[in-house]
Amino acid sequence: MTSSTKPDTDEPQLPQKDVPESALRRKMLVSFGLFAVASAVPFGVYNWITRSPKEMGTLKPLRNVLNTNEAIARTYFSNTHLVRTFPVEEAAKKARINSYEGIKTPVPEDWKMLIETPGRPALEVTIEDVKALPKQEIVFEFKCIEGWSQVQHWGGVRLSDFMEHYKLGTRSGNGPNPDATNDLFKYVGLETPDKGYYVGVDMKSALHPQTLLAYELNGQPITAPHGAPLRLLIPVKYGVKNLKRIGRLFFADERPRDFWAERGYDYYVGL
Repeated sequence: MTSSTKPDTDEPQLPQKDVPESALRRKMLVSFGLFAVASAVPFGVYNWITRSPKEMGTLKPLRNVLNTNEAIARTYFSNTHLVRTFPVEEAAKKARINSYEGIKTPVPEDWKMLIETPGRPALEVTIEDVKALPKQEIVFEFKCIEGWSQVQHWGGVRLSDFMEHYKLGTRSGNGPNPDATNDLFKYVGLETPDKGYYVGVDMKSALHPQTLLAYELNGQPITAPHGAPLRLLIPVKYGVKNLKRIGRLFFADERPRDFWAERGYDYYVGL
């Protein structure tokens, strides 16, 4: 582990593309699915939605619905809300790959994870530093937002243990205490070394006991397609939040940019 007094403040600056009308209609119908079937959505309502201003990559009325869904999901989330786990023999021998965004270039030979906390010097952590902490394993059903799922076996370090060891995520510089909400930053942001993929995770989900910094799959070091040398593994979220090949991890009170939220999807994407 090394320290630096000059944090990397370059934020990913990918363009926000317009949502195609086909995707817009699909998301609109999903959002209104609790209230009406697709054919019952009046053309005037659809026309009003399509002319509304955008917020975080999607039209504001649809974003408001997504934010409402998130608020409801947050009410039943807790550290005692655990995803189902399975015996290790039920894990797939060949784990399915859920995306190549942000990992299309070779793994950097000098890989280090940069960690930034407001008001404190930046840290650089090696994979050996991560592996020196207590290892945890989990066998769970990895769920992709595209609709497929698979039981997979992962190993790594609890993100909460990592944050406790390095005294991260707090204004005081102490280890994170879930009950001391005023001391905790609200979000954890992560991005790949090439800044091609990035996510934001609420602090409660980051501190969940099943959230890992994962470096093993089926008892072996993870390979490049699965996010070598280190990735986020967050079972209480869909796969889009499980960022591969972490290059930078930082803390913030404002929502960090999120790759798929900018493209019109739910920011929270909790299970």
